[in-house]
Amino acid sequence: MEIKLPRYFKYVIILLGLFLAIWTLQSFKSVLMPLAFALLFALLLLPLTRDLEKFRVPRALAILCSIVMVVIVLGLVIWFLSMQVISLTSELDAIGKNFDALIMKVQDYLYHNFGIQPANKSELFRNTVGGLREVSTTFVGSTISLTTGALTVITIVPIFVFCFLYYRDHLEQFMYKFVSKERRSSLNHTIDNIQLVAQSYISGLMIVIVIVSLLNSAGLLILGVKYAIFFGVFASILTIIPYIGILIGAMLPALFTLATTGSLFEAVLVVLVFMFVQFLEGNFITPYVVGSKVSINPFAAIIALLIGGEIWGAAGMIISIPMIAILKVIFDAYEPLRPFGFLLADIDDVKEQKSGRFRKMFDKLREKARRERYEDDREAEQ
Repeated sequence: MEIKLPRYFKYVIILLGLFLAIWTLQSFKSVLMPLAFALLFALLLLPLTRDLEKFRVPRALAILCSIVMVVIVLGLVIWFLSMQVISLTSELDAIGKNFDALIMKVQDYLYHNFGIQPANKSELFRNTVGGLREVSTTFVGSTISLTTGALTVITIVPIFVFCFLYYRDHLEQFMYKFVSKERRSSLNHTIDNIQLVAQSYISGLMIVIVIVSLLNSAGLLILGVKYAIFFGVFASILTIIPYIGILIGAMLPALFTLATTGSLFEAVLVVLVFMFVQFLEGNFITPYVVGSKVSINPFAAIIALLIGGEIWGAAGMIISIPMIAILKVIFDAYEPLRPFGFLLADIDDVKEQKSGRFRKMFDKLREKARRERYEDDREAEQ
């Protein structure tokens, strides 16, 4: 017998459920955050692991090989960035002198054009040194805390990834226990869609990072900016954090150029290079590499970004977009929640459903090829 509840009571239950979910995410952050990242990495490494298993490689060895490959790639990137940072710190004295000269020029300009008296040099120096000392102390403390947390995550995440991949069949059978046999085909379809979306988003994001790093580095090399490759790669990695990452990635080389050359025009050119690359990335690179199926409208992405940052900090900002893409797949699969999936979808994608026959045909062919590959993998595992 179905029990009908008042509509306001349902809304109260939904709000309480959201509050409980946010409280749980914050309270068990140390466990849930590594699990979330491990799940995404496991979905990314799943095709590679399956391909190795086809060649009769034991599952445990195939998973270890996949994880080692990812660790080697990430290690090389971290090694490159750390070497560039060490080289960059050798020029801090020259940068400080250039900033001192630049501040003097600004003060002279304000005095001759607006009559603003320049600040006392000794007082300005003391305030600057005091501010730098306070900032450096805070930075060192946060760096130690972040490094400790990062080491913990780096240790736990590979273990979780191994467990997700090794026990994937057992986890799939576990989910079957919650649904009847008649609805298992629908569950398989939803699981396949989640895997496709997560893999296409993460692998596409990696390709976008490589392309954007090449474009950023090329633009900075043309302008003659020192450490152009470092700033280009660093800014492309920051694109993992939507909207905010590109601002940070553009400001750092712009300030460095301003400090080393003293030319505001060259600093503006650096910002224009990043703006142009961001335009290409947002309008051409990401839509065609990642695919329109996992694109989220900017309003929903910003809200997810803020919520993720409030719950899990920087890690929450990084993981918020792929997680909301997975939620969109779940919403689209469940009839009562499809309006929420429509709300998260990009407006351009909704319009493209009514036009763009060639693009739609291309997406269908790509989707069909991916599904056939997953079906072959499932048959091989069984």
